Amino acid sequence: MTRDNIIGLLLIAAVLIGYSIWMAPSEDERLEAQRHRDSIAEVQRQEQAEAAALRERQAAQQDIEADLQEDAIDTETLDGDDLQARRRKEQMGFFSDAAAGAEKIYVLESDLLKLSVSTRGGVLYAAGLTNYKTYDYQELILFSGDDQHFTFNFFSGNRNISTEDLYFVPYLNNRPYEGGDVITQQGDTPLNFSMRAYSDFHTAEQPSYIEFAYNIKPNQYMIDFDVNFVGTRDAVASNTTLINLDWKQQLRRLEKNRQNEQNNTTVYYKYSSDDVSRIRPTRDGSERLTTRVEWISFKQQFFSSTLIAPEGFANANIASETLPEEDEDYLKELTASINLAFDGRSNNNSLALQWYLGPNSYRTLASHELDLERQIPLGWGFFLMSWINRFAVIPIFNYLGGFDLNYGIIILILTILLKIVLLPIAYKTYVSQAKMRVLKPDIEELGKKFPKKEDAMKKQQATMGLYKKAGVNPMSGCIPMLLQLPILLALFRFFPASIELRQEGFLWADDLSSYDSIMDLPFTIPFYGDHVSLFTLLMAASMVLYTHMNSQMMSSSTQMPGMKTMMYMMPVMLLGIFNSFASGLSYYYFLANVITFGQMFIFKNMIDEDALRAKIEENKKKPVRKSKWQKKMEELSKQQEAQKKRKKK
Repeated sequence: MTRDNIIGLLLIAAVLIGYSIWMAPSEDERLEAQRHRDSIAEVQRQEQAEAAALRERQAAQQDIEADLQEDAIDTETLDGDDLQARRRKEQMGFFSDAAAGAEKIYVLESDLLKLSVSTRGGVLYAAGLTNYKTYDYQELILFSGDDQHFTFNFFSGNRNISTEDLYFVPYLNNRPYEGGDVITQQGDTPLNFSMRAYSDFHTAEQPSYIEFAYNIKPNQYMIDFDVNFVGTRDAVASNTTLINLDWKQQLRRLEKNRQNEQNNTTVYYKYSSDDVSRIRPTRDGSERLTTRVEWISFKQQFFSSTLIAPEGFANANIASETLPEEDEDYLKELTASINLAFDGRSNNNSLALQWYLGPNSYRTLASHELDLERQIPLGWGFFLMSWINRFAVIPIFNYLGGFDLNYGIIILILTILLKIVLLPIAYKTYVSQAKMRVLKPDIEELGKKFPKKEDAMKKQQATMGLYKKAGVNPMSGCIPMLLQLPILLALFRFFPASIELRQEGFLWADDLSSYDSIMDLPFTIPFYGDHVSLFTLLMAASMVLYTHMNSQMMSSSTQMPGMKTMMYMMPVMLLGIFNSFASGLSYYYFLANVITFGQMFIFKNMIDEDALRAKIEENKKKPVRKSKWQKKMEELSKQQEAQKKRKKK
């Protein structure tokens, strides 16, 4: 083995050791991983304990059913009411008294919300938003009746109890309520409404009940929702460490474009010590959340129902299932099975929760400082996109919206402002193209000088030498375009996600957040759709015109083979993609192209290409200054050539 081989092996070993040290997890990462493993182990332990307890209770339930069958022999001696009471006692544990009652709906109204609460189950029966309408201008209801299933499950007297089977008693401001069915929040005073289901141990001296307390504040979509177990130590199994919350919702169609809304509907969630995540909205799926979760949200395109636990949910299982297209009124069924910490040995347990039932407005969601705004797709995966939207586009958009202008005019003003900001970049791009046009005859001469394929490298070197002498950077036209790309992508995200554009009309478009249609087709064209969007047609036509003008001004020799064809194909592809997109987005791109045409004509009159040619010729005569790096590379090249000559001798 030669010395070089040994050195090479040592270097490889050093690289491998260094890489392993560099990639080794830090102390914080190791502790976090250990906490994650411990949390999983704790969840598994709790699940095993719950499973064992469930088996015991199922066995006890079988014994109870057997006793019921034996007691059935004696039913002739019991009247109907006594028999039902006895069956409730056997089936509902220590909440048998709360298992009998009549369902009644109470409506709670505020400036923004219209909520219905049922005495059966004590939870929200329906939720509507007063300031919004559906795509067909009907009352906007997030859920109602069987749309939502929301129940707490626990064990009482070896019976599995679901709060949806209990009947609750209404309270207003902590007093029994016997008034009308509609209760309205007044002025600046919050509306405090609660429902209580009493256990069989309840007395006036020693209260024992489950309470769902709703605190509705004026001009707020956020509702305080406290779940209180008061005096229930004897009513709830003492070995209870977790109670389960089953939450299921069939999400209604609220927008014009059902497919687009469905593709923006899914379950979002946030770990207490981590970022916001989701189930991928374009496919069905489920996830197991093994560590503490701060909130879980059933999110649609422009609205969401979010359950928040400031202290965190212990763990949860979530799932998303797309409903058939035949069911035109619904999009998906979203579910969450949530475990919450509970101390069965304590006489009182309180779970402080919150509901957010409202629009996916960036300003509204961000005001709660819970990262709820990260449900709005503003390009969070690429920091430049989200920064542009959060710190530039949204503030300008909201500021202009304060003047009560039509949103079509606001988009026009926003486009002009962005074009003014990008004006130096656009000017530099045009100057670069003008220089390339001036050099076109020289580049063609080089093509004639090196016509053979084997001389391609020499031709390339000669071309780069020409650029350097003339003081032209061939990449100077591409760099400004790359700088504009994050802005284009940010706006591509912003317009379809902006609830401010929802149901805002402009010209022939009745909703800038959805597609505009000047003609509904009696059939569906693959990759295009069943309607004709005029804003999309105008955008595509303006792109074709821009491509034609740009190709006329650029040197054909500087374009890659096939690039010209691709540039003309792009508008055709976008015509199919954007036909069902937000018309506000197509309108913006159309305006941007029109303003660009104006800029190009102004630049053309401003720049004297003859003077530019004279300047380039003057630059050619100047000596090319070499950088230190170039000088060093030339010296190394000379040394290598000298070594080759010595070896030949």
